[in-house]
Amino acid sequence: MLIVVKIGGDILKWRRSPELILDIRHLLSEHKIVLVHGGGVEVTEIASKLGKRQQFVVSPKGFRSRYTDKDTIEIYTMVMAGKINKQIVSTLQSHDVHGVGLSGLDGLLVQAKRKKRIVIVDETGRKRVVDGGYTGKINKVNTQLLQLLIENDYVPVIAPVAISEEFEPLNVDGDRTAAYIAGALKADRLIILTGVQGLILDDQLVPKLTVSEVKKILPKIGGGMITKVYAAIEALEQGVGEVIISFGLETHPISSPLKHKCGTVISRE
Repeated sequence: MLIVVKIGGDILKWRRSPELILDIRHLLSEHKIVLVHGGGVEVTEIASKLGKRQQFVVSPKGFRSRYTDKDTIEIYTMVMAGKINKQIVSTLQSHDVHGVGLSGLDGLLVQAKRKKRIVIVDETGRKRVVDGGYTGKINKVNTQLLQLLIENDYVPVIAPVAISEEFEPLNVDGDRTAAYIAGALKADRLIILTGVQGLILDDQLVPKLTVSEVKKILPKIGGGMITKVYAAIEALEQGVGEVIISFGLETHPISSPLKHKCGTVISRE
């Protein structure tokens, strides 16, 4: 089985979650794994230390994202593809897991079209069109490179930095990066690990949904979860077998959702 795992920023405190690394090592005896990571909170912290205030915008669909100007994309790339990515790879190596750290820039791994304009909703609730900065929409994944690594028992560890048609780094959402990679590889499972138990509605965990059911309840889903749900829909529509959104600090954070013991399972129908 091929499993793509997205590790959210809340889960990136690796010393707090040795179970995750041990679970990865255990699963590699029978499965292939690709990791995609986030880390936006750390980007914001380091940007602040460097004197670069971060601005966040909200789309009409409720997606909250970082406004990425020239200075910000340089910091974002440095932290995501440099600091965080290499910390994860180093930790995996120390547990005898052969990780290979990559960003979308490497080998044209994740290509995206730079957004010239984006629509945002301002503080008054009005829609405005602003310059797109250095954000992108993914349009191609180099599956040949990933297959080469996977077939030789390496674990790709991918930072959500894409490359534009002008060969510039672009900020792309981590959840949706994982969805596009899982879709391009026709992965059996996409597991999105986050800091909550799964999709919560009316204070209750929703254990299972189909895509059609998810689409009906989209207006009820809060801003912290909406991107993950959209990523799940995108992955399933690209051929992924199943998507599970689950808590990344479970005792067996990947094995348990794979067995449907926790999290929210989203299937095609």
